[in-house]
Amino acid sequence: MPERINPPLPTRTREQSRGLRKSGTDAEQKLWFHLRAGRLNGLKFRRQHPVPPYIVDFYCEAKKLVVELDGSQHDEAVDQARTKFLESRRLKVLRYWDNEVLQQMEAVLEAILHAAENRTLTPTPLPEGEGL
Repeated sequence: MPERINPPLPTRTREQSRGLRKSGTDAEQKLWFHLRAGRLNGLKFRRQHPVPPYIVDFYCEAKKLVVELDGSQHDEAVDQARTKFLESRRLKVLRYWDNEVLQQMEAVLEAILHAAENRTLTPTPLPEGEGL
């Protein structure tokens, strides 16, 4: 059996994540149709993925990319703190309003793809003669 890299999730977090997958908003369900199964340029996304202490709407591990959908229930100050935390974990966070997804799906998908393609995950090497 391969060694587990991450510790197991608390049961409550795992159950909460599963519950959110079953009760997604219309916007989440419609965006998930386009993100699932590598439909967006072969990128693998997870839905309602735990990044303790949060559960993010969509997550692409290969690109360290988080996509969050905000509806009327979202609090801007809470969302800002959440985004700051996720960015401190070196994750790129994209936020869209539910109505953007429902009314401008192609533009949202294009922006997600652009962010994923332009994501540099390794530091750029220093020019010759600089550094060690």
